[in-house]
Amino acid sequence: MELTILDYIVFFVFVVGVALFGCSFYKSSKKGTVAFTKAEGKLPSWVVGMSIFATFVSSISFLGLPGGAYTGNWNQLVFSLSIPVATFLAAKVFIPLYRGIGSVSAYQYIEMKFGYWARCYVAVCYLLTQVCRIGSILLLLAIPINTMFGWDIATVIAVTGILTLVYSVLGGISAVVWTDAIQGIILIVGALVCAVLLTFSMPEGPGQLFEIAAANGKFSLGSLGLSLSEPTVWVVFIYGIFMNMQNYGVDQNYVQRYMTAKSTKEAVKSTLFGGLLYIPVSLVFVYIGTALFSYYTAQPDLLPAGVEGDKVFPYYIVHGLPTGLTGLVIASLFSAGMSTVATSINSSATIVLTDFYEKFHKGKGDNDTRKAHMRVLYLTSAVVGVVGILIGLAMMKIEGILDAWWKLSSIFSGGMLGLLLLGLACKSIRHSNAIIAVIAGLLVIIYMSIPVFDSPFHTYLTIVFGTTVIFLVGFILSRIFKVKEEHTTNN
Repeated sequence: MELTILDYIVFFVFVVGVALFGCSFYKSSKKGTVAFTKAEGKLPSWVVGMSIFATFVSSISFLGLPGGAYTGNWNQLVFSLSIPVATFLAAKVFIPLYRGIGSVSAYQYIEMKFGYWARCYVAVCYLLTQVCRIGSILLLLAIPINTMFGWDIATVIAVTGILTLVYSVLGGISAVVWTDAIQGIILIVGALVCAVLLTFSMPEGPGQLFEIAAANGKFSLGSLGLSLSEPTVWVVFIYGIFMNMQNYGVDQNYVQRYMTAKSTKEAVKSTLFGGLLYIPVSLVFVYIGTALFSYYTAQPDLLPAGVEGDKVFPYYIVHGLPTGLTGLVIASLFSAGMSTVATSINSSATIVLTDFYEKFHKGKGDNDTRKAHMRVLYLTSAVVGVVGILIGLAMMKIEGILDAWWKLSSIFSGGMLGLLLLGLACKSIRHSNAIIAVIAGLLVIIYMSIPVFDSPFHTYLTIVFGTTVIFLVGFILSRIFKVKEEHTTNN
């Protein structure tokens, strides 16, 4: 089955409708920085929760989870099973901490503990990861759209980026969070539709799906071995704990959403809802990958040669779904990418304002200050969006740049979680000790990230070892110098 006029209509109505809906928040967002960056703390908890969920899901998840389950097993689901640990810490530690400080920036606490150098460091690292994240998401979204529609990849990157940028700039965080909620709902509906149709489309009924999958070990969560060079259950689970702690503890995308809720209690409810919702949804995605394996194993003539891995799900969407539903699911895929890009644009603009501009510029008056701050937010949003689009276009032309970027991103973000945990554990620590700890952690991360060193450990453990080294080195140094200071005082 090929795409029909109805599929195109469903797709375009959704994409244009979301953009127009986001733009409708312009009046409220232009009231000032509080409205633009945290919606004056008035958003409903379910909307914030859906936005947190949508922040988790990107076009990488939409295609990567089914693709991984199709070629392998349910190993990736172990990552999701670590989320309750991070959401518990968010509810008990991170949310009360950030809402108690009252800053919309995730990095003011870092400055309070270690000085402005640390805040500047993590803010710059964050901005680098976000512009490259925008580029990679746009590219990874454009590739399957090219496969489905035949549209030029560069055009898809540019149009998607500009469309998302427009409603992000005009509507501020309210537009981002509300459109996230809508996009999240559409994404869940699209995934469920695919899962149900695949289950009941087997030639011999649903039972055949489970028989084929079980016979090929598709429901396995992976090896229970103790190897540190393979993605065993333990390696993926530990990686998930550290990665999700970084998301909930020091990622501006999440921290900013804590501040949009009406109260700390509402923020906790939103975070638990959004985080825990990802677990069953990710289960649906890996189930889709397994179902696709059974579906095409039972009917191999339906899948052309050369269509494999991440390409199988897009092929099924175009050729296996009924008319109209194809457009809906493509809209779901598109929504995952748009949501991620919009979030990165708004959060990056917020960081530039709070962590850099406000530190060095004082307004002449309240009205002048408000106007200047809004200009910074608008201009930075535009610059971040355009740079992200250009990076996406550059990634098309340079072979291997995407893989290189994922390695660089681990280096950029490597010290962020370690610093946060160190700050929480130590009442006071010399800034020089923190700098030494960060350098030690980054050396470990570089060693594990760059192929020339041929690290024997799996790449999932990069953030685990890097964060642990930063924390332990900083903590030990703080204890040593505290003992020396006490000894000097006593003498």
